[in-house]
Amino acid sequence: MHFAYAAVSSMLAPMETPVNTPGAGTAPASPSAGPDGRTRLAGTAVMLGGGLSNQFGASLGALAFPVIGPVGVVAVRQWVAGAVLLAVGRPRLRAFTWSQWWPVLSMALVFGTMNLTLYSAVDRIGLGLAVTLEFLGPLAVALAASRRWVDLVCALAAGGAVAVLMRPQASTDHAGIALALAAAACWAAYILLNRTVGRRVPGIGGSAAAAGVSALVFAPVGALVLIAHPPTPAALACAAAAGVLSSTVPFLGDLFALRRVPARHFGLFMSVHPVMAALVGLAVLGQALEWVDWAAVAAIVAANAVSALAAGRAGRTRTAER
Repeated sequence: MHFAYAAVSSMLAPMETPVNTPGAGTAPASPSAGPDGRTRLAGTAVMLGGGLSNQFGASLGALAFPVIGPVGVVAVRQWVAGAVLLAVGRPRLRAFTWSQWWPVLSMALVFGTMNLTLYSAVDRIGLGLAVTLEFLGPLAVALAASRRWVDLVCALAAGGAVAVLMRPQASTDHAGIALALAAAACWAAYILLNRTVGRRVPGIGGSAAAAGVSALVFAPVGALVLIAHPPTPAALACAAAAGVLSSTVPFLGDLFALRRVPARHFGLFMSVHPVMAALVGLAVLGQALEWVDWAAVAAIVAANAVSALAAGRAGRTRTAER
C-alpha cells in the first residue's frame, strides 16, 4: 500500500533519513529548498491529499473483495503499480549487476507479500486496524536503531496499544491480526532493503524494477484468480483504481512534498495514516471502531509522532554541534 512512498524515498535515501520513516530523505537542493510558510503549506496540502488518496484507493480495492478476493485485487494493483513505476523510473535492467539484482528481487518478493498480507488483513479486520498494525513495521525499525529513553517509552506505548487491539473477544479475528503483523514485518524488511537498493541503484530505478518483477510474478496468480472468479467491470475498476490512487497519486504527491517540507515533517505526517485509514474505512466501508480501538490507534500514532519529533530534535542538535 505504501509503495509509492517507498519508491520516492529510495531516490532520496542516500541524502538524509528521518528516524520515524527510515528510507525517506530530503530532496536535492532546488529553488524551493528552504521552504517558506506558503511553500510548506502547499507541501502539507499535497501530503494530505496523497494520504487520503492512498487510503481511499485501499477502500475501493476492498469493495472488489466479494468478487475477486484480496488476491485478485492485489494482482491488479501490482500490475498497475508495476506499469506506472517502470514508465516513470525507466530502469536499465540489462546493466544491473548481481549486487544490484539480489536486493531488487528480495524487495519485489517482500513488496508483493506485504500488499497481499495487508489486503487479506483488511478483508478480515478492517482498513483502520490493519493499517494501524502495519505501521508497527517502520516504528520498530526506527526504535531498534535508537538509544533514547523517549523511544523506549514509545515502544512500550505501541506495545500496549497492540495488546489492546489483540484483546480476546468472541469476535476477535486472530488470523486477521496475524496477517496485519506479517505486513508490518514485511514493511520493516522493505525499508531495510530499500536503503540497500537506494545506495546501489541510482534514482528510482531499483524501486521501479522491483515493482515490475512483482507485477510479473503476480501475472499468472492474477490470471488464475480472475479465471476462477470472473470479475465484473465494477470490480475491475475498483481494483485498478486502488492501483492508481494508492500508487500513482501518492507517488507524485510525495515527490512534490519532499521538495517542499523538511524530511522530519514528512515522517511526522506519515504517522497520521492510521487515523486516515480508520476514517476512510468508516466513511466508505462502514467499518466502525469501538472507542477502545480508537484509543489504541491514537497511542500508536502518538508513538510514531513523538519518535519523529525526538529524532528531528536530535538531528538538529548534531548538526549544530558540527
